[in-house]
Amino acid sequence: MATGGTAATTDDADHDDPADHDDPADHDDPAGPFRRELVTWLQSHLSPEVVAAGRVGEGGDDDFEVLRRWNATLADGGWAAPAWPSAYHGRDATVAEQLAWHEEMAAADAPGPVNVIGVSNIAPAIMAMGTDEQRRRFLWPMLRGDEIWSQGMSEPDAGSDLASLRTSAVLDGDHFVVNGQKTWNSLGRLADWCQLYVRTDPDAPKHRGISCLLVDMATPGVDVRPLRTMAGDHTFSELFFADVRVPRDCLLGPLHQGWRVAMTTLSHERAGVARLHLWMTERLESLLADLRGRPVLADPLVRSRVAALYERIACMRWSTTRELEAVGLGRQPSPGSGSLTKLMWSRIDQDLAELAVDVLGLEGLTGRWAKLLASSRQATIAGGTTEINRNIVAEQALGLPR
Repeated sequence: MATGGTAATTDDADHDDPADHDDPADHDDPAGPFRRELVTWLQSHLSPEVVAAGRVGEGGDDDFEVLRRWNATLADGGWAAPAWPSAYHGRDATVAEQLAWHEEMAAADAPGPVNVIGVSNIAPAIMAMGTDEQRRRFLWPMLRGDEIWSQGMSEPDAGSDLASLRTSAVLDGDHFVVNGQKTWNSLGRLADWCQLYVRTDPDAPKHRGISCLLVDMATPGVDVRPLRTMAGDHTFSELFFADVRVPRDCLLGPLHQGWRVAMTTLSHERAGVARLHLWMTERLESLLADLRGRPVLADPLVRSRVAALYERIACMRWSTTRELEAVGLGRQPSPGSGSLTKLMWSRIDQDLAELAVDVLGLEGLTGRWAKLLASSRQATIAGGTTEINRNIVAEQALGLPR
């Protein structure tokens, strides 16, 4: 795996390498060398085809393989997950370097890995609680995009309340026999593997009787049924398990300790929250580019709405940066900060999509903006509902009673 720098040899030690010089800008940017290396690498490897395939609201199934090949290029270059430990093909990136990675990837319109949930949530759990064999078997193919992963958490009656799940797994010799249903499974129709949460002790308190299994989606008895969203895509699937036999060595973490595994999915990547305000910045800039030269921009009410969105995105950026700087200094994030950021993002996402349709008129009801309008409705549900996040902010940040 390439890691960026090349050590000087006896033959080239006398040559003047600009990378060896101190850049004055680095005194203000602790991630300066890291940032410059990434920018140079992107200039050499990122193609217009990849950029087009990664644009939200424009890509389709045909673009997935383009993104998968790009994922392999990222991993082979050492840029797929710089926050991962170097032992697992990462770069041990600091918080400042992680933030720089997100900023430069966004600035270049460069897509990240296709295994978004796998890299951010599943892999850290395998690193922390998996066996050596599980780490060797799963991490590199996951990071490279050679194997696509999904996560089996939500059920029809267990969405935000994971502990209420009912999908069962009964130990039978060297296998678990799994029966049940999962829903809202991201990448389900494309996935090769699923990190599946199941109930293995029905008599234990609901948080304590859960286990985590790594399930091969090609196993007999697994039925994947794509769900068509109101945006017109098949982002999610329902999964049905009928007497699915999963080898016992695919248990991740201790038996009945799946709740611990779920909590361990907190990523090594602390700066991932920066993606949210970067996405919103890109969308607002894109909307303004589409409106450039149009009379509607002279309307004071439209200008007021645009300015308000700009201010809210700026506040979101400042809040995120403040929290990341605190983490970089070794302090704990403020209570409820993640939920507060999620609340800000979800409302901005919906308001920006509505503004786009309002100012573009009929043109906003086709193509990218129409799809973003439809898909934005899930922003207040996915990743924790608005109601749950408000409760977290109220209780943890404001100290209000339950």
